[in-house]
Amino acid sequence: MLTIYKTVENGELKNMSNFDKGCWIHILNPTDEEVSHAAQTLSLPAETIKYALDEEESSRIDYDDNYVLIIIKIPVVTNDIYDTLPLGIIITEDCFVTVCLNDNPIMDEFIKIRQRDFYTYKKTRFLLQMLFKTAVYYLRYLKQIDKKSEEIERKLHQSMKNEELIQLLKLEKSLVYFTTSLKANEIVMEKLLKSRLLKGLHVPMNSGLLKMYEEDEDLLEDVITENKQAIEMSEIYSSILSGTMDAYASVISNNLNIVMKFLTSITIVLSIPTLIASLYGMNVPIPFQQSSFAFAGILIASFVISLVTVIAFIRWKMF
Repeated sequence: MLTIYKTVENGELKNMSNFDKGCWIHILNPTDEEVSHAAQTLSLPAETIKYALDEEESSRIDYDDNYVLIIIKIPVVTNDIYDTLPLGIIITEDCFVTVCLNDNPIMDEFIKIRQRDFYTYKKTRFLLQMLFKTAVYYLRYLKQIDKKSEEIERKLHQSMKNEELIQLLKLEKSLVYFTTSLKANEIVMEKLLKSRLLKGLHVPMNSGLLKMYEEDEDLLEDVITENKQAIEMSEIYSSILSGTMDAYASVISNNLNIVMKFLTSITIVLSIPTLIASLYGMNVPIPFQQSSFAFAGILIASFVISLVTVIAFIRWKMF
C-alpha cells in the first residue's frame, strides 16, 4: 500500500492523491508494481526501496547523489510477542519516504495523532522526530516486558510447570532483539551527529539533503540520550531475567525433588504392612499361626513398625 501525505498551511496532515514536493510517501508492504511505480516516480533504484522489506536487514546509512537511505530497527508487538522490524527512510530532494513491511504504532503516531512541530517538508526534523518516537516506544515496551516478567515470577513461586519458564524465555529473547537493534540504531545516530560536527568538511550524507540546524542538533542529542537509556534498561532487564530464569529453574527442580522424596517415603511406609501381610499369607508353617491373636498381632506389629519408620523419616527430614 502506498499513501501520500503532506502538511498544509494550518499544520494539518492531508492525504494526497499525487506526488508533490515536500510530501511524505509511506510505503507499507508494497506489491512489486507499487515498488516499481514509486522507484520510477522518485528516480530511485527499486532495490533501495526493497531493502527495508527484508526482515533481517540491519540498521545502516547509505547515500547516493540524489538520496539518503537510513534503515533503523523499530519495536513491534505481535500476539504479545515483542520483536523488531526494519524501517527504511529515504530522503530525496523533494520527498520523505518511509518503507516498512508491517503496520506499526510509530507511523500511526504521525498519521493519526497531530505532532508538535511536525511538517513533512522539514525532512531532517521529521527524521529526528521519528528516531525519537522509536526510542520512546523501545522504553515503553521495555517497561511492559518488566511488568510481565514480575507477573510471571509471582506465578513461579508455587509452580512446577515449564509454562512460566517458557514465557520468561520469550521475554528474554525479545530483550536480546531489542538490545541488538538499539545498539545498531545507536551507530546510525552517532553517524548523524558526526555529520553535524564535521559540517565544515565534505560529508555527502549531510550535504543538501540533510540540513541540520541548532535545534535539530539538540533533538538528535536527546534522541541519542533516550536510545542509550533504552540500551541500559534492556541490558539490565536481560541480565535480571537471565538470573531469574536460572534461579527458578533450580527452584522447580528442587520442588520436584521434594515431592519425589515425600512420595518415596510414603511408599516405604506403606510397603511395611504389605511385606508383613505377604509373609504371613504364604502357604507354609509360620510362627503363631495357631494363636487366636495372630491377626491382631500382625496388625499391631505392622502399625508399630510403620509408626517407628514414620518417626525416623521425620527426624531425618524425609517428610
